[in-house]
Amino acid sequence: MRTVLKVCVVAAALAVTAGADDKAAKPPEGFTPLFDGKTLDGWKATGKADQWAAEGGSIVCKGGGGGYLLTDKEYGDFEFRCEYKWGKAGGNSGVALRTPPKGDPAYVGMEIQLIDDEGWPGKLADYQHTGSIYDVQPAKEAANKKIGEWNTVRIVCQGRKVTITQNDKELVSANLDDYEKKFDKHPGLKREKGHIGFQSYNVHVEFRNVYVKELK
Repeated sequence: MRTVLKVCVVAAALAVTAGADDKAAKPPEGFTPLFDGKTLDGWKATGKADQWAAEGGSIVCKGGGGGYLLTDKEYGDFEFRCEYKWGKAGGNSGVALRTPPKGDPAYVGMEIQLIDDEGWPGKLADYQHTGSIYDVQPAKEAANKKIGEWNTVRIVCQGRKVTITQNDKELVSANLDDYEKKFDKHPGLKREKGHIGFQSYNVHVEFRNVYVKELK
C-alpha cells in the first residue's frame, strides 16, 4: 500500500511540474504580449493561413507553405522576446524584423535565423546558423536545447544597433551601418520600422511567451 501511495504522490508531483512548465508566463515588467495564448488576433499570414494555429498556449506553425505570420502593428525600436521549440529534427524558421507586409522579409526587412544547426541535413553557410541576420551577419555558435525543449530568444533593435541573444548567450551585436555594401540586396537594413513575424519553412515549430517592449 505504501509503495502504491508513494507512486501516486510522485506521479501527481510530476503532473503539477509539467503543468507549470506548459503554463504561459506573465509578461516581464514593461512588456506587452503579442499573443493572447488562444487566438491569432493581431497577426496575419502572408501564405497559407491554415498552416498557422493557436494551440495549447502556443503559436503553432504546422509546416511549410505558410509564408510568414506577421504582426498587424509595426515596430521601430523595441526589445522582442519569445520561446520556440521544434517538433522534430531538421527544422528551419526565423524571426522577421522591421519588414513591410509584402516581399521576402530576409531582404525587404531582416530575418533572424532559427534552425536546427545540429540536425540540418545539408551544409550551412556561416550566415544561416541560429541567431544570424540572414545573409548579413553570421552568429556565434548557438547553445541549442534538445529537440522538443524550449529555447529562448531576445532581440533588441534600437536605431542602427541589433543584438540577438539565444538561451542567455549573445550571438550577434551588430551596427547595421557596417553593412552598407549589402544595402542594394538587403534594402530592409535601412528601414526604421516594420512588422515582426515568424517564418513557416518546413517542420512543425511552436512559439510561446511572445512579448515586445517599445523603446524610446
